[in-house]
Amino acid sequence: MGEHLTKKYGLPTAVAMVIGIVIGSGIFFKAEKILTATGGDLKTGMLAWLLGGCIAIASACAFAIMATRYEHVGGAVDYAEATVGSRYAYYLGWFMSAVYFPCLTSTLCWVSARYTCVLLGYDIVGGQCMTITLFYMVLVYFINATAPKLAGHFQVSLTVIKLIPILLMGVIGTIAGLRSGLIVENFTAVVAGDISKYPLFTALAATSFAYEGWVIATTINAEIKNAKRNLPLALIFGVGAITVIYLLYYVGIAGAVPNAVMMENGEQGARLAYSAIFGHVAGTGLFVFVVLSCLGTCNGLMMACTRGFYAISVRNRGPNPEMMGQVDRYTNMPNNAAAAGLLMCAFWGAYFYFGTLLNALDPFRFDSSEIPVITLYAMYIPIYLRFMQTCKEETGFRRFVVPSLALLGAIFMVVAGLFSYGMDSVYYLLVYAVAMLIGRWLEYPKNHKKRDSV
Repeated sequence: MGEHLTKKYGLPTAVAMVIGIVIGSGIFFKAEKILTATGGDLKTGMLAWLLGGCIAIASACAFAIMATRYEHVGGAVDYAEATVGSRYAYYLGWFMSAVYFPCLTSTLCWVSARYTCVLLGYDIVGGQCMTITLFYMVLVYFINATAPKLAGHFQVSLTVIKLIPILLMGVIGTIAGLRSGLIVENFTAVVAGDISKYPLFTALAATSFAYEGWVIATTINAEIKNAKRNLPLALIFGVGAITVIYLLYYVGIAGAVPNAVMMENGEQGARLAYSAIFGHVAGTGLFVFVVLSCLGTCNGLMMACTRGFYAISVRNRGPNPEMMGQVDRYTNMPNNAAAAGLLMCAFWGAYFYFGTLLNALDPFRFDSSEIPVITLYAMYIPIYLRFMQTCKEETGFRRFVVPSLALLGAIFMVVAGLFSYGMDSVYYLLVYAVAMLIGRWLEYPKNHKKRDSV
């Protein structure tokens, strides 16, 4: 297919990809949901953050082991192909390219716009917010499609920037809260409200979005220097650091404002917390860093979104693989695949607006920021099982213990999702089935003989 993706990212970029994609939106966006779902019970919220982190770490460790063995194009798609088979790898790649990546990317564009609107005083579901959402979507697409090296440097820079407000709130908010006694008060008092029927499961489902993103770093494995060494290091240390940072921030917020204030003020809650600790001017300045933090996550997701259909095409599957597999000789990017990823972002962005925000697609109104993540955990299960079955040359710890922990984590996340979403899960599965049937219809290009099986 002509040009190929080159090795252009080192270990620092890979680590920044993991931390930068994961941290930056979910900790702000989902903290308020977790508080509401648990009725302000910080102990249950902390447990959900800890469980979500443990599941992500176990999954990252399992994928890190696979990363030392398999390297082609597509990360998780490679691992599915090597363990389960090429057809399963195609369906995993199709889901990630057509549903998972664009769902999360479009949501993050809105989250970035949401906090921009908080600064500007606009409605978070109004026309201004949707215009800013579209602007951010096109902006990060343009950077990734035309200047991938710049996108990588942008990711590293924003990773440093986004840690500033989070760590400041975590450290100073905790100190202030311990001095004032607010942390103790928030941990001992439960606020009455619209508590979820299954608070721990609902909170855990919310953390799935906050922790998700580490797997996206595997999509650039073909572009990472010494990927078999650097990618596992980035996954393990990156996700471990994220868990500690999240817990620290969550305690810091508890030391800044009462739980009731966070729960009542929604998207304004984080800004109020920063203003309470650092003053109005400094708090507003740090909240600008929050917006940049979200944009960094958005950029990282778009890095994966622009490569999704390429990972399918190099396996000679999916819609028009010859066209999707072309790599531009000047930018070293699969521009056609990137454009297809942008179109899917626009589609799922429209769904998120009408379905999730306006609730206009009832009953087909699943939360596209969370359920696709849990679906991906479910699709990892056959990969873990087959890895344990086939990789006989691995040590017992690497072959059985680590994948088993990841398997248990994936099952637990799926169960949490089913309890949390109830009937929404059923309607989502119908949408999922339609998406996969379309993928089945497009699996083989015309005049291409079916030759592979699971």
